[in-house]
Amino acid sequence: MAQAKEKSKSDIPVNIYRPNAPFVGRCLLNQKIVGEHAPGDTRHLKFDISGGDLRYLEGQSIGIVPPGTDAKGKPHKLRLYSIASTRHGDDGDDKTISLSVKRLEYKNPESGEMVYGVCSNFLCNLQHGDAVQITGPVGTTFLPPSDPKATIIMIATGTGIAPFRAFLWRMFKEQHEDYQFQGNAWLFFGVPTTDTLLYKEELERLQYQHSNFRLDYAISREQKTDDGKKMYIQNRMAQYKEELWGLLQKDNTYTYICGLRGMEDGIDEAMTSVCSKAGVEWSDFQKDLKKADRWHVETY
Repeated sequence: MAQAKEKSKSDIPVNIYRPNAPFVGRCLLNQKIVGEHAPGDTRHLKFDISGGDLRYLEGQSIGIVPPGTDAKGKPHKLRLYSIASTRHGDDGDDKTISLSVKRLEYKNPESGEMVYGVCSNFLCNLQHGDAVQITGPVGTTFLPPSDPKATIIMIATGTGIAPFRAFLWRMFKEQHEDYQFQGNAWLFFGVPTTDTLLYKEELERLQYQHSNFRLDYAISREQKTDDGKKMYIQNRMAQYKEELWGLLQKDNTYTYICGLRGMEDGIDEAMTSVCSKAGVEWSDFQKDLKKADRWHVETY
């Protein structure tokens, strides 16, 4: 079977910066990446990391330590965010790191007041040049395969697109002497409305330019299934379940799932029916995929 990881774990950068001694980066870009009518506020953030030793790989996360203290007077704990840029950064010069961040906001059911997430609100309000405390990177299990001929299936909801942006930019936008992607990439992306399709223009440009990249949306508030129900990501996948089943049986197919916790249940349901036709128990087959390092899940 093809080697699943780009590097051995001993070569993967981990915890170069820790919470007690974070790296202080600077905000270079804070760009709204949802449409005018989108529910909520989601940003693409780019930070300058040129003044330190921070390095990272696609599929890893970094910690952000928001300023200030909590209700008990203690410093805020760090929050982890999936990295949305390749190891070379959005500018290709190894000097930046990027995130996709949705502002957490909800109405307190008792008081009726709006509540904002401490870290996401801090990040979404950053101005150019503002300081950001960064820790990490962390993560050794969500790295893309090194096999340039692999089939990579990516399943995302919302800001779960972040690591797949990094995957796809490395596969199709950058040029590397040691890595030329010749395999197939397939992204399933679930969102509530068209206005919440993050990086839509860039993704569709990649799809237009590269025949080995497939892109399928599940837009739950706008698209319907054949029986008139909302189109969720598992419904879109179910339309291709026979093809997906065929791909999953090949030992150079790797699946990555990132987004809201619970999305795995619908995916399991979609795959169970096609497996049963083949006389296979999906739960057992999925365990084998995980053991072979070919099924990866990061949900929150």
